Amino acid sequence: MQQIAFDSVQIARFILGGSWIYHGLAPKLITVAPIERAMTATLGLDPDTSLLITRLAGVGEVVFGILLIIFYRQVTLIALNIAMLVALLIFVAVQIPAVLFDAFNPVTTNLALIGLSCVLLQARN
Repeated sequence: MQQIAFDSVQIARFILGGSWIYHGLAPKLITVAPIERAMTATLGLDPDTSLLITRLAGVGEVVFGILLIIFYRQVTLIALNIAMLVALLIFVAVQIPAVLFDAFNPVTTNLALIGLSCVLLQARN
């Protein structure tokens, strides 16, 4: 039973960290996905500033993902992860609600990642 618990924590750890790293790299740093441009455009920024914010967010997401992989036992970091996932979901819901109905949308992704965060929190008990 302990091995299953350990394995579950490791799976949660690497999926959470890997997800942040991927979402920082692929749609923000390697290339800027149209949806990323659309989301920052809703803030009313000029295109250059919007691109800069998107790229900085990508760097932040990669760093945060690495921190989650390394410090996955830290309650504060896990709580911050949950708070950011909720905040990002609310941001999308307010700024571009149509995205919530796309395939592989932020609702399903963020709720799954919040669930994995709960696995990490539960493992601390």
